[in-house]
Amino acid sequence: MTARRPCPPAPGPLEEYTARFDDLFFSLAQRRGFREYLTGLLAPRDRNKTLTCLAGAEPTAGAGSPLVQRLQFFLSESPWEAAQVNDRRLELLREQPATAPHDGGVIVIDDSGDRKDGTATAHVGRQWLGRYGKTDSGIVTVTTVWTDGRIYYPLHTQPYTPAHHFDRGRADPAFRTKPQISAALAAQGKEAGFACRAVVADCAYSTSDDWYLALHDAQLPYVVALRPHRGTWARADEPHTPIDAARALAGTDPDHPGDWTPVQRHFRDGHTETWWTADARLGGYGPDSPCRLVVATTDPGRLPENTTWYLTTNLPHPDAPHAAASAHPPADLAQIVRLYGLRPWIEQSYKHIKDELGWADFQVRSARAIKRHQTLVNCAFSFCWDQWFAPPGPLDTTAPDPRPATRPERGTGHTPPAPAALLAQGVARRPLLAHPRHHPAPLVASLDGQGPTHRTPGPPRRRHLRQTP
Repeated sequence: MTARRPCPPAPGPLEEYTARFDDLFFSLAQRRGFREYLTGLLAPRDRNKTLTCLAGAEPTAGAGSPLVQRLQFFLSESPWEAAQVNDRRLELLREQPATAPHDGGVIVIDDSGDRKDGTATAHVGRQWLGRYGKTDSGIVTVTTVWTDGRIYYPLHTQPYTPAHHFDRGRADPAFRTKPQISAALAAQGKEAGFACRAVVADCAYSTSDDWYLALHDAQLPYVVALRPHRGTWARADEPHTPIDAARALAGTDPDHPGDWTPVQRHFRDGHTETWWTADARLGGYGPDSPCRLVVATTDPGRLPENTTWYLTTNLPHPDAPHAAASAHPPADLAQIVRLYGLRPWIEQSYKHIKDELGWADFQVRSARAIKRHQTLVNCAFSFCWDQWFAPPGPLDTTAPDPRPATRPERGTGHTPPAPAALLAQGVARRPLLAHPRHHPAPLVASLDGQGPTHRTPGPPRRRHLRQTP
């Protein structure tokens, strides 16, 4: 057998990480493309991380340069499997004790959309883009994230394909709704070895019966939000919506709690909040039923819209008759509130992969190339955790550990001080612009010992509006 040709190493600590994927690539060009792509994603840039940006070429005039074409071929045509690369990434996360999953974490489900024009790109359609708060042409991707309040990282992703891409529309056997995709991804996360206390989702997934049935078949517990005014069948003199069920509970203030139980929520910035929670009854929901309705709020009397949760879960009440025979361990009210309080961590992961790592900056059209780009962005994200938990060097053995010892919920957090100098100082041609191929080692080596990247504050810039001729 012919020996493999040595590959030019990736800069700094990235080489050790990328070398763990070498057996998944069949040629020197693939291994080199994998290193170059991740280097471009991780290097600080002052423009969108398109293929020309990753290669350090001019936005339009440099599209034909050899390095850009090489990365284009690696992403679109080269024969390697994105699923195998993602499986290896998750395997590395499981093997490292600091990032290994455990039963106390959750799998968070959400979808996020990004604008994309045209009609020739896979998955593009006019649909609701939650990031922008409106309906527009774009691509929506369903994502699962594992988190325990201490760490968080993406597991699997799957773009949603609108019905007009199929011959028979929504009746086509290959068409899948977002709830169906998300349930399949949650089950895939469990099969990959990522244990969790529950699957957590917002109210967008609470209206699909297929979602509940798929999680039941996968034996996955869930905590999902309900819409406050979503009606359900009940007797005329009984509550018909979750907010009606909450108003039927006794107690309106701390001096007269009634049915409400105080719960302390601990946030990452150190502050705590007292929330009030209770098991409510609505139709088939109840503390002694297979499905519970849990209400959590900061004010039981007013039930403010922004700080009141209406949650349904199949985690049994500790005193329920079926708790001993249930497939899931029972959970009290404090545990239910803690589990759903971890849901915003998926929004935090979006900030890193979208704002820093170029999630939506791809310039490809095929479904396979889009999937590969998303996989490579997730690899760059996981590399940051790999370096965050890397053993400190000899000079840092006495430094205190800045990571929190507990696992609080997400809060405003302590904002790190702004760096006194630019990242990779001395290698930029001009302020806020660094070429990833000129001095790659100091660029990526500077990520050693850091978590997911933070945006470096820049000078204020005046916006210029484009004038219409």
